[in-house]
Amino acid sequence: MIKKTFILFFLLLLVAYLAVAFTRLNSKPADAVCRDVIFNIASVEKSEFITAAELKKELQKGGLYPKDKKISQINCRKIEEYLMKNPFIKNAECYTSPTHKLCVDITQRIPVVRIMGSNGENFYMDEQGEIMPCGSYAVHLPVVTGNITRKNAGYMLKELNACLLNDAFWNSQIEQIHVTPAQELEIVPRVGDHIVFLGKPKDIADKLEKLKAFYTRALNKVGWNKYSRINLEFSNQIICTKKEK
Repeated sequence: MIKKTFILFFLLLLVAYLAVAFTRLNSKPADAVCRDVIFNIASVEKSEFITAAELKKELQKGGLYPKDKKISQINCRKIEEYLMKNPFIKNAECYTSPTHKLCVDITQRIPVVRIMGSNGENFYMDEQGEIMPCGSYAVHLPVVTGNITRKNAGYMLKELNACLLNDAFWNSQIEQIHVTPAQELEIVPRVGDHIVFLGKPKDIADKLEKLKAFYTRALNKVGWNKYSRINLEFSNQIICTKKEK
C-alpha cells in the first residue's frame, strides 16, 4: 500500500514539474525582443518568384519588419495580411518561436500559362485563375494569344489550366493556346504539325482525353504530320483535315 502511494506521489510530482517546465518554455516575457526573422518559402517547380531578401524589403517598406521589436508588440495577423497582397503569394503564416524568432511560412502561386493578348496585355495566370504580373521573370509556359483579356481569361482558361496543371503530358505537349474572335479555343502542340480546335471552353478534359486516344491509336500509325487540323468541337466525332500535297 505504501509503495503504491509513493509511486502515485512521484507521478504527481513529475506531472507538476513537466507542467511548470512547459509553461516556462513557452512563456513570452513582456520585454522579450524578436531576435531574427526566418522566411520559409515553399519552392515551386516552375520558378522562384519570391526571395527572402525581397520579403524583408517589403515588410520594411510597410513598417512591419519585426526584428528588434518586442514580441508582445508584433501583430502576426497584420503581417500575414500585408504579405498576402503580393500577387505571387498564395498563403502566408506568421508565428513566433520559443527562441524569440519570427517565422514566416510562404506558399507561392504556381503559374500555369502566360497570356499575351492581342490588346497588349501580358501576364501570368495561376491554377486558381489569379493574375500574376510578368515583370522580369522568365518562365517557360504555354503561351495564350488572341482575343484574351483579364476579364475573360478566367472563363476561357479555367478548365484547360486544370488539365495543364494535373496532366504532365499536356503540360509538355501544348505550346500555344489561341483564343479566336468567336471566343473559341485552338491549341498548337509541340509535336505534330497541326492545329487542334477545341471549340467553346467546356468539357475540355473530355476533349483532351479523346485527343490523347486519337494520338495513340491513329497518329502513331499514320504519322503526326498527316493532318493540318483536328477538330474536337463535337462530342461524338473527330474531324480531321488532311494536308494538301
